[in-house]
Amino acid sequence: MEQKQKLKKNLGMSTAMATVVGCVIGSGVFFKPQAMFTATGGAPGLAMVAWLITGVVCICAAMTFAEIAILIPKTGGMVAYLEEVFGKKVGFLGGWMQSVLFYPAMISALAVACAQQAALFIGEGYTVPLAILAIILIIILNSLGSAVGGGVQIIFTICKLIPLFLLMIFGFVNGSGQNPIFTPMVADGLSPAVVLGQLMVAVLFAFEGWTNVGAIAGEMKNPGRDLPIAIVGGVSIIMAVYFVVNLAYLWVLPADQLKDMAAPASAVALALFGDFGGRLVSVGIMVSAFGACNGFVLSGSRVAYILAEEGNFPASKKLAKLNRAQVPVNSIILVGGIGCLFAISGQFNRLTDLAVFSCWTFYTLTFIAVMRYRKMRPDLNRTYKVPLYPVVPVIAIVSGVYVIINQLFLAGSTSSLLSLGSIVVTLVGLPVYYAVQKSKGRQAQAPQD
Repeated sequence: MEQKQKLKKNLGMSTAMATVVGCVIGSGVFFKPQAMFTATGGAPGLAMVAWLITGVVCICAAMTFAEIAILIPKTGGMVAYLEEVFGKKVGFLGGWMQSVLFYPAMISALAVACAQQAALFIGEGYTVPLAILAIILIIILNSLGSAVGGGVQIIFTICKLIPLFLLMIFGFVNGSGQNPIFTPMVADGLSPAVVLGQLMVAVLFAFEGWTNVGAIAGEMKNPGRDLPIAIVGGVSIIMAVYFVVNLAYLWVLPADQLKDMAAPASAVALALFGDFGGRLVSVGIMVSAFGACNGFVLSGSRVAYILAEEGNFPASKKLAKLNRAQVPVNSIILVGGIGCLFAISGQFNRLTDLAVFSCWTFYTLTFIAVMRYRKMRPDLNRTYKVPLYPVVPVIAIVSGVYVIINQLFLAGSTSSLLSLGSIVVTLVGLPVYYAVQKSKGRQAQAPQD
């Protein structure tokens, strides 16, 4: 009998945490302050508070996610959790959504962001080909082995933090510190309650990617020890970095100026270091976006792989095949290839909005699954439990429901259409699932005929 190939368990906590931090800190920290200060009418207070509030929400979500991730440390992450608690059909839909929509959209959006920054050096008009080229390069790197892909993740995570720390250090040292930080909360005539909702959605976008480490749990050396630390520790680091760097921005330039600047980080660097500083941060943004893109290829390909390994995906035999480096090269090509197609649009914000709405529907189901799994399997030895249960999971669930409602009904017609399109694409997975199951049934009966 042919021995079944297995993914190597050669990823440690450093790679896992780098995947969390590397996937999340992509481009949101460089671009989102502009949208947030625009929402507040140029007032800094509520925007700064929103980074803290939403950071706490994401930590609650991460602590909730960690419990089920540690109980089911399988490659594929959320797919495995949903399948265990809600059944194969729901698990497949989650994996289908991630494989054809969420991961490719995030990969393409980050590649587009990287290419847009490169345009500052080589001129306009090359965004789409450069974005596709970046994705192809990442596909090649990840095909060389999970250790190579993980190593790239660690290197780029360290590199992307360098310009952020430069902005923080020199911002506080050389900035005037005379600009308001926490007052006023919002501009006159704006409702703080309504604005806070807009700000939280923007910050949640900036935090996207923290769940990706669950998708590589099957390749971790010691998931029981490392996975909770990687998830909760990674999100805590991100929260601190986001808050402090935004504080540094305001130390240099006021919020009413930052709201009119598409890349606040570049504007702050320009004020601190001149033209050289602006270009330095542009390189930093490129590195940051490239590293995040690599993280999504590394994690996303494992979702397609686990579906294929179970025989629940079209062309499963090919997608479940491992190359000599023991990585699912065809699944890497699938997710990255769809990302290349998405990159043709060149639309960073729309691709990101589409991806985030899609995944938050299933994130919320995962939070619910944690509570349901406690009732289903109270006998399991839970080496890690969500602190302050059930308060922390409830905060995560309510936050997820809010994101879904906001994008469907409150965020404007374009966001609503994108969200509805996401639902349609996800539901297309149902006939695909039934077709694959029917094909599996015929193959199972064939030897008996």
